[in-house]
Amino acid sequence: MWGMKPSCRTYYARHRFPAEVISHAVWLYFRFPLSLRMVEEMLAARGILVSHETVRQWVLKFGQSFANRIRRRLPAPGDKWHLDEVVISIAGKKHWLWRAVDQHGVVLDILVQSRRNATAAKRLLRKLLKKQGTAPRVMITDRLASYGAAKREIMPGVEHRQHRGLNNRAENSHQPTRRRERIMKRFKSAGQAQRFLSVHNQVANLFRHPANTSAADHRIARAQALQAWAEVTGVAAAC
Repeated sequence: MWGMKPSCRTYYARHRFPAEVISHAVWLYFRFPLSLRMVEEMLAARGILVSHETVRQWVLKFGQSFANRIRRRLPAPGDKWHLDEVVISIAGKKHWLWRAVDQHGVVLDILVQSRRNATAAKRLLRKLLKKQGTAPRVMITDRLASYGAAKREIMPGVEHRQHRGLNNRAENSHQPTRRRERIMKRFKSAGQAQRFLSVHNQVANLFRHPANTSAADHRIARAQALQAWAEVTGVAAAC
């Protein structure tokens, strides 16, 4: 059904299924709110018999490397960062998912932590500066005092705006995570949540389309994203 070209063999060495099948399974899992068993059934509907455990192994092996490649392809982030934190329950304990997005809705980074204080906010800001390589012009948050304390120490020259109504972009960015949390019946550990969301957010960034575009523009953007995915995963025509 799907053939694997010679130059893809090294990356997907010792796998019984061709690169296109593995890439498609990983894409389904991270792109849509699907469980591993749902991905198994969708592949079975196309005549591809693979267990959900095999899909899980593919996700663990390839997901983060795909996400890293997507990150390198994305344009530079905007100069206005929206930061927000939301509570998530992991193994019956309260954790906090800290998230940063730019003014275009691109997720810059996430960090799962057990605290909602200045120390946790500082960790997020340090991680952002390390990943992005530059500070924003403006940082927008809610009224949590921890943000102000962290900004004064880590990014003292950055303008800080605190207002709940200004931070809808970051708050809305949590919604896909909530959907996946329900499908997965909650995250099993902080490490699992961090690993999954690190990949999930980059895949969402790649397939994010501007709002209020025409149908033709939407189709073009989708085709470009799919081509980029094929290149990221090594199954493009050039492979």
